[in-house]
Amino acid sequence: MRKGIYTLLSITLSFLLFCCQSADQSKGEYTHNSLNSDQESVQWKVYPQDSIGKDSLNIFAPDYNTDGWVNAVVPGAVFTSYVEAGIEKDPNFGDNIYQVDKKLYDRNFWYRTELKAPESYKSGKTWLNFEGVNRKADVFLNGKLLGKLDGFMDRGHFDITDELKKEGRNVLAVLVYWPTLPIPNLASPTYISSASWDWMPYVPGLLMGITDDVYLSNSGDVTIHDPWIRTKLEGQKKAHLTIQAEVQNNASEPVKGTLKGLIKPGNIEFSQEVTLAAGERKTIAFTPSEFTQLNIDEPQLWWPNGYGDQPLYTCDFEFSTDSDLSDFDQVTFGIREYGYDSTNHAFHLLINGEKIFVRGGNWGMSEYMLRCRGEEYETKLRLHKELNFNMIRNWIGSTTDEEFYKACDKYGIMVWDDFWLNSHPNLPTDIDAFSDNAIQKIKRYRNYASVALWCGDNEASPQPPLDSILAAHVAKYDAGDRRYQSNSRKGGGFSGSGPWTNADPKVYFSGLAGFNGDENSPVKGFRSEVGTAVFTTFESFKKFMPKEDWWPRNEMWNKHFFGKSAANGGPDTYEQSINERYGQANGIEDWCRKAQLLNLETNKAMYEGWRHDSWDKASGILTWMSQSAYPSFVWQTYDYYYDLNGAFWGARRGSEPVHIQWSASDNSVKVLNSTREDLEGITAEIAVYDPAGKPYEELGGTVKLDAPANGIYDVFKINFNVNNLAANAKAVASSTSKDAGDASSVSDASSGTRWSSSYDDDNWVYVDLGEKKSFTTIRIYWESAFAKAYKLQLSDDAKNWKDVYETTDGNGSIDHIQFPKQEARYVRMKGEKRATDWGYSIFEIEVYGESPDQLDPVHFIKLKLTDKEGNIISDNFYWRGSTPLDYTAINDLPKAHLEVNSAAAEKDGNYLVNAEIMNPKDAKGVALAIRVKLVNSETGEQYLPTFKSDSYFSLLPGESKKVQLEIAKNIIGKDTPKLVVEPYNN
Repeated sequence: MRKGIYTLLSITLSFLLFCCQSADQSKGEYTHNSLNSDQESVQWKVYPQDSIGKDSLNIFAPDYNTDGWVNAVVPGAVFTSYVEAGIEKDPNFGDNIYQVDKKLYDRNFWYRTELKAPESYKSGKTWLNFEGVNRKADVFLNGKLLGKLDGFMDRGHFDITDELKKEGRNVLAVLVYWPTLPIPNLASPTYISSASWDWMPYVPGLLMGITDDVYLSNSGDVTIHDPWIRTKLEGQKKAHLTIQAEVQNNASEPVKGTLKGLIKPGNIEFSQEVTLAAGERKTIAFTPSEFTQLNIDEPQLWWPNGYGDQPLYTCDFEFSTDSDLSDFDQVTFGIREYGYDSTNHAFHLLINGEKIFVRGGNWGMSEYMLRCRGEEYETKLRLHKELNFNMIRNWIGSTTDEEFYKACDKYGIMVWDDFWLNSHPNLPTDIDAFSDNAIQKIKRYRNYASVALWCGDNEASPQPPLDSILAAHVAKYDAGDRRYQSNSRKGGGFSGSGPWTNADPKVYFSGLAGFNGDENSPVKGFRSEVGTAVFTTFESFKKFMPKEDWWPRNEMWNKHFFGKSAANGGPDTYEQSINERYGQANGIEDWCRKAQLLNLETNKAMYEGWRHDSWDKASGILTWMSQSAYPSFVWQTYDYYYDLNGAFWGARRGSEPVHIQWSASDNSVKVLNSTREDLEGITAEIAVYDPAGKPYEELGGTVKLDAPANGIYDVFKINFNVNNLAANAKAVASSTSKDAGDASSVSDASSGTRWSSSYDDDNWVYVDLGEKKSFTTIRIYWESAFAKAYKLQLSDDAKNWKDVYETTDGNGSIDHIQFPKQEARYVRMKGEKRATDWGYSIFEIEVYGESPDQLDPVHFIKLKLTDKEGNIISDNFYWRGSTPLDYTAINDLPKAHLEVNSAAAEKDGNYLVNAEIMNPKDAKGVALAIRVKLVNSETGEQYLPTFKSDSYFSLLPGESKKVQLEIAKNIIGKDTPKLVVEPYNN
């Protein structure tokens, strides 16, 4: 866990069993005892193997001197132990981690601890259990080699009954082997990104260490292994459960006994007598045809977030001989059934027979040094629920903690679960170890209701024969209950990955600039990765950036992935977008402030753009990435410190289950109902306002509608082109390229469609105004393929043309051409020289009379959706420039003076602040992007993590919003936090 960030997460990690069941004394004398380093009675030490020298055999002696060894964090990585011991500087800050001597950690290490036999272990078998080691390990107890571990999914279950001394100290020593370079895919199964990626640095030691829980357990002669509960549905009113468990006789004599199960709620009991030969391991099955009590009427179904609740069942397993308990286990599971199809080139995921529009994010790592543990997953997954997400992709299988899956089950977040391969045309060095670890992964996680998909490889397919091996493992050990997808990028309705940099909001709606699939998937489909750079708030920026490197942008920013090291994130594009849309910043605080507007605008458009084309053309989107494993400036919705920046609120708004949205591409307004409930008699209100908060009456409207479940509905189109004489006019072109729309795209009043000519200089396109009309202004909105030289021509018959404008130095973007009043029916762009190898590409040609702009340079779109009683279901707010993407006029908004009323309370160990924030009726204008936060009353430092019902919202004059903020009481101590409310225009 990250030291010093928050005390909410300073928990005591309880030991975990295979099924996350803690010790239960009521089950007899058989208990489980954690050997993790957070236990007072356990102290692990770690030291390099090659530094021990001739003394190596003495480490098994109880009196061995460990002076000079480092206190180890278990579970954790070797490098993390050295950081926690203060031997290495804070790796989060500046470029400290880049200065570490890798040779000190890129080698093998010994772990060592001493333990006493638990007093309760007086009979039966005693076991030493490992849940994961990276990458290999030899395990010794009192000098005896118990066995080897190979891969971070390989579980150790060692019988130490005869080796564990009942009196005195026992020495447990583990030699952990460095994963070796290169990592992808040769060292897999391992943490592939540990050797650096474009979002995290190289971690010295490559995250080698005892990376998962260690514990002692005891049992009788027979032990239970890998219980498995499969759920199948007959409609949504009846469930059929198939249950199995492996039982192992660890004695040298045959054993007879009974395997029993109890499911709650419902108190469903089942049992079967079992005979085991000496040393025999047998799978015991309970089928719904033989055990009719496993056919459940009116089951409580598990649903993804936004589609229903997440009820969970438990099943207690016991194996007894002659009424003596031999072993006990517990499984938590949800009743659900997944389905899949790929109609119309788009992959669709179904659950319990209902089609799910997937909204979610990728996790590269939980934390780049494996410091995310225990209840910290509660924080992360609750935030994903509040983002209105319903899926997380466990990218390259880098999250291995059971707590992650438990929290996903709890919060309704489906898991797309990868294996450990990344688009490299090579096989793991040890394909057998990889295969064995894949089996262990499936067995460990298959009971979780949230696991929805297994994927073989990131942006490629596994090399033969591994693809077939993984498919066979999923078929055998998950019985095909979840789909196996070879390639994260394509095949079966997956439309690709990327782009990973911010774009014009309209392209997320229109599908331009790489946001459609390839020729095999010509629609948006299901996109496994789409992302953008996301700059932090200033408060977070200060935590990891040295003051001398604050401003201007420099190489230290690149160390935190805002530069060439994260080229895919497009930092140059991001910087250009801030400068052009919001105006050049005057320093780092102003830069961070403006960045949050860009974060909000882009991330909201990303989700809204995909949902704009629900269902046939688009079915799911996963942002790259939804959380931050390292303090950085790319790919996150909340930052490393849990500050919920503009990206969080944009993604949250764009992912609302019931949502009203505006398309920046075609100015349409749609209502989306991504739930299982029909909405009847709802009202959509659309309005456009000037900076003072005064509506443009001619642009708004009110629409009443019904919105049946799981649908999308067109309700309105805002006519921003009321003065454009060319809007919806007929258009003709000399040619059209195959990758664009026809000539009518230049006059369809949609900036999300484009016409493009063939790849020749001599091409033209004209619009027909229908009759001779007067005008003074023509605008041409170029795509990136523009004309270096062209003429603007007019005609009354489309045969004889008069030149009114000519340039040989075109630079693309928007050409705003004014001239003395002209009269003509036809307006033509005649290209003479292309600026690129492509054709001429134009979004729109607009023609205006005396006044082309009836709107202020920046204006605001306010959408509201209410139910029959007038309660707000969804509201939404946008800023728009009369010149596309030019919002610089917001810097001239009058200063906002808000009224705030708040009250504090305590509940269930949390400190709550309920506030009502009002922009007074007599305010001079809109209060834009209002940020709310709780800070220390003395230092002003922001309290994190804080859960909020809203932030970065905007208010018109006379509007108010109620906001609740929640923080754990133990974070604030005796302080009374101060509520800070900050509009952009303050």
